[in-house]
Amino acid sequence: MRLPPPQAPSLRRRLACLVYESLILFGLLLLPGALGAVLIATVGAAPPLLLGGVSIALFGAYFVGFWQRRGQTLPMQTWHIRLLTVEGRPLGRGRALARYAAAYAWVLPALLLAALYGWPVKATLAAVAVGVLVYAMLSRLHPQRQFWHDAVCGTCLVDARPGR
Repeated sequence: MRLPPPQAPSLRRRLACLVYESLILFGLLLLPGALGAVLIATVGAAPPLLLGGVSIALFGAYFVGFWQRRGQTLPMQTWHIRLLTVEGRPLGRGRALARYAAAYAWVLPALLLAALYGWPVKATLAAVAVGVLVYAMLSRLHPQRQFWHDAVCGTCLVDARPGR
């Protein structure tokens, strides 16, 4: 007897997890911010590309580390969501890195438009919010209700509530 595939968490739970995740990412941004303050105080300037690169690397270390070791970040644990391969196994480093890179599809279009047209911060944040909602809604088109970066990377989010 073959077991049915694990159920994907509801879009509402995944978006709630994303809001919680953004709070943690905001806290992590304090580190590049501190680096920028030190650079400004000592050298007189903080190159935005350097600080952006440090932020991307820091976020990558956070996500890849948790996904590879536990299959869950703290918000994913709170919302009982687990990340696995489509075969039901934990992610290796390569697949976790690929998923992290592919997940930029959530925000990259809005950031590119903002850079291209010189939008102010408020407009950029609004565009990112709209882009995230549109991208999240596209999961409704996937047969298992997965996000498209998961489909591309061979990963899936599964409901990890106790008793499921």
